[in-house]
Amino acid sequence: MKLVVVSAGLSSPSSTRLLADRLAAATARHADVDVQVVELRDLATDIAHHMVTGFPARRLAAALDAVAAADGLIAVTPVFSASYSGLFKSFFDVIDKDSLTGKPVLVGATGGTPRHSLVTEHALRPLFSYLRAVVLPTAVYAASEDWGDEGLEGRIERAGAELARFMGASAAGTVPGARAETAPAVPDTDTAAAIAPRSLKGAVTSVDSADAFTVVPFEQQLAALRP
Repeated sequence: MKLVVVSAGLSSPSSTRLLADRLAAATARHADVDVQVVELRDLATDIAHHMVTGFPARRLAAALDAVAAADGLIAVTPVFSASYSGLFKSFFDVIDKDSLTGKPVLVGATGGTPRHSLVTEHALRPLFSYLRAVVLPTAVYAASEDWGDEGLEGRIERAGAELARFMGASAAGTVPGARAETAPAVPDTDTAAAIAPRSLKGAVTSVDSADAFTVVPFEQQLAALRP
């Protein structure tokens, strides 16, 4: 299976790339994957030109094609102004709108403080949900103080295992954790009688298995109450 890693780190070395590499390694421990890394800082100029001209340069076109052909995606961004970076967003702005449909995506982010840990939920998850990707339940945020902490390693390992499972299920045409469909239960007569008045312009006076509902119009009921 083909796994593409998109890293939006700007420095070299980069904590964003480090997190991306660790997530890819965790995934590879649970599945046989061919990993390809896309460094967005190397494509920044091509992305800007594409947004202006509408035509991707050769390197950018190859990166977009790789993402579209991947069985799974890891996308990691540094936090800028409490959200994903502009470079990260620009790359996914120029990608074909159907490229990520149904594709399992593991999202991650890095920042200098734990205060931005919810960026994966209020920024990254909605972005990939809009692109109709399957965003994994576990997202990984790493603050500066998290590196070397066992908690971070545990989250990375759990996220990698999830991505491997979803990629395998996607290749097999199944959904992890999906339950077999069962026939809808038929409500008993007491339940039917209880819910019927909400949808019928009348009142249920009796329920019979053979004759179904007996409905008396409200006007007739009111007439019976008059002296």
